[in-house]
Amino acid sequence: MKTTLLLAGIFLVGIFLPGLVTSQKCNCPPNECCSKYGYCGTGDAYCGKDCRRGPCSLPAPTNNADVSSIVTSAFFNGIVAKSVGNCPGRSFYTRDVFLKVIGDYPHFGRSGSIADSKREIAAFFAHVTHETGYFCHIEEINGPSKAREYCNTTITQYPCNPNKGYYGRGPIQLSWNYNYGEAGENLGFDGLNNPEIVAKDQVVSFKTALWFWMDKCHWDFASGKGFSATIRAINQKECDNGNPGAVTSRIGYYRDYCNQFGVETGTNLRC
Repeated sequence: MKTTLLLAGIFLVGIFLPGLVTSQKCNCPPNECCSKYGYCGTGDAYCGKDCRRGPCSLPAPTNNADVSSIVTSAFFNGIVAKSVGNCPGRSFYTRDVFLKVIGDYPHFGRSGSIADSKREIAAFFAHVTHETGYFCHIEEINGPSKAREYCNTTITQYPCNPNKGYYGRGPIQLSWNYNYGEAGENLGFDGLNNPEIVAKDQVVSFKTALWFWMDKCHWDFASGKGFSATIRAINQKECDNGNPGAVTSRIGYYRDYCNQFGVETGTNLRC
């Protein structure tokens, strides 16, 4: 489902998380940072929010929002309850695992005001709800039959394994060889040769969703670009008049969750 193409490395943005980054694209001196494009240097362009490795200097979270008190059991389980009773995701996606994983992402839901935090959390779960069908699907429907559709051979940095499929898996349905490869580098698993782990390991699955969100969505959302920017990051084709109904669906979930959290949606909803 992830159709955002990798153009000149723009979308291969990495976020520095101590103990998690394993990228070997930079072999920088100890005093230099590895940038989002894989180059060594100093200063904000190398060591700022998109730093991949080295003495990175991420901006501190701007508030102390307690994500666990916003994502209550009632909220999380209320989403799950709307899925079909025999859905495999019902037992796979749990609030406990989500809360465990966000410990590795201290910036998630903690930028701007408390209201901004609630909007970001609402946005994240709006996309998760749409992508998984209320936490129903662990893998993309009919994913194996689409395996070859998600191999971009122009991204030679992340060559496809011909015996593997890079279709959607996990809460944000991680897709494409380059996303699996980049996620694996950052999270410490072999994304190209073992993409199946995203549908088998609950922790890895949620980590890929939070990695993708922080890597591709968080900073744009936090800077005020609105919900529309997150739709484009997750599924660009929907924004390019490919599926206006899906855009409307995502916005509907976002409105609902903002309402549950008692905050306004903000502007720039539709891409």
